[in-house]
Amino acid sequence: MRRDPSPRAGHPPASGEHIDGRLDRQRGGATVLLLATGLVFVVFGTFGAAVVAAGMASQRAAVAADLGALAGAARALDGEAAACASASDLAVRNDGRLVGCHLDGMDVLVTVEVAFTPLPGLTRVATASARAGPVRG
Repeated sequence: MRRDPSPRAGHPPASGEHIDGRLDRQRGGATVLLLATGLVFVVFGTFGAAVVAAGMASQRAAVAADLGALAGAARALDGEAAACASASDLAVRNDGRLVGCHLDGMDVLVTVEVAFTPLPGLTRVATASARAGPVRG
């Protein structure tokens, strides 16, 4: 009976090695594929969240502009300064910043900006305008 001169005779192959002693270059491929798939999900999730944040900021700006215009229209008889001060107060209460206000007859036109951060270190601004005044008919 002949003995195998290999010191590992009778033992299973070492990690990354075939039975005949060659290295298995395919080992760990599933791990790399899983990590790449996870990274793709993280990237798409991050950009999806950024798109949603932009949409929400746009809606917040529109609401702040609408409410600001209504508040300004309620004070239109007191003059442009009072109307715009009232519009600014409501815009600030809705996390916005009044960047434009104009009294056109009895109508108040306002423009509001809302700042948001879609990605860390990246700040953007959503802008909306609104007009309010008495009913004409």
